[in-house]
Amino acid sequence: MKQMRLGIIGCGGMEKSHEKGIEGLEDSVRITAVCDIVEERAGKAKELLKADMAVTDYKEMLPFVDAVLVVLPHHLHYPVGMTCLEAGKHVLMEKPLAITESECLDLVHLADEKKLVLMIGYVMRYNPLVLKAKELVESGAIGDPFQMSIWTEQFTRFPDDRLWGHKIATLGGGQFFSHGCHYVDLLLWFLGRPVRGFHIGTNRGTPWMEKEGSSNVVLEFENGITAYHFGTWGARGSRLRSSMHIHGTEGMIDIRVNEGKVLILKFGQPEQVVLDSLGQKNTHGQMAHFLECIRTGNRPLTDGIGSLQSLRVIWRLYEAEQKNVAADLRGLGLDEPWDVPGLSLLPE
Repeated sequence: MKQMRLGIIGCGGMEKSHEKGIEGLEDSVRITAVCDIVEERAGKAKELLKADMAVTDYKEMLPFVDAVLVVLPHHLHYPVGMTCLEAGKHVLMEKPLAITESECLDLVHLADEKKLVLMIGYVMRYNPLVLKAKELVESGAIGDPFQMSIWTEQFTRFPDDRLWGHKIATLGGGQFFSHGCHYVDLLLWFLGRPVRGFHIGTNRGTPWMEKEGSSNVVLEFENGITAYHFGTWGARGSRLRSSMHIHGTEGMIDIRVNEGKVLILKFGQPEQVVLDSLGQKNTHGQMAHFLECIRTGNRPLTDGIGSLQSLRVIWRLYEAEQKNVAADLRGLGLDEPWDVPGLSLLPE
């Protein structure tokens, strides 16, 4: 495959992570252009990433790239993504895909029409720890799974020049929509078709958030497995930080994200470390997969369709929370029919 020319749209702080993401892939990809509305920020990113050009209008870079990485406020994903796809560029979109169902559908349909790769940055799916845990579950290492729990405890308050991250209209929701979408996607990928769930969120402790800054989610799946996710942007201290537990009939998988370890725990037996990968970058696996999909024409593991289904789960949970009822999540599995407008709403 020829060396892919990649443009990065948005240089607000993630460019260092994506610099690490292309390490070892230099034969396949080169960052040729960067864009940011703040000229100084674009210039710094150009120097850091050794790009050929820095612009303040992303449209100026499109003739000089084959693919783009969109790292922008959520409400801009749709207009920028549509323009790039119309121009014939493959798109790696930072999560979430967009902030409404109709916008997501438009992006997926246009990518399919143009035969372009549209991939979503659900980077946890490319985390070596998560991949090992899924392998262990599927191998029967802990027997039959019956519960999966995910914790993400961090302090996130956007600076004054990024207040879009506090507002419903530009973020798309609250902490659950913006960050929890990673973990709803993981739960669907691990556990299958959801059937019902509950969400309780609060901005107590995070008063800068218009919607929730802390989120609690309980889900039930068609196979009888249950799941729980807690996420907060208000943590002033933490023990678990970013952790996942998968309980089975013969033991538990303990994924310690911040320690870079996967362990199997069984009563009466010493802890078994099955993977120690501290320092490996999720973005590397993500970028390698994006390039492979461009080369082969295959759909990405984290494509627009799966992203839309997981966002529909969140939208239904939000609606059910407002109505003080359980959310009916049937029909939102990653393998179920998706091209139906209105699936983001609770069934009548």
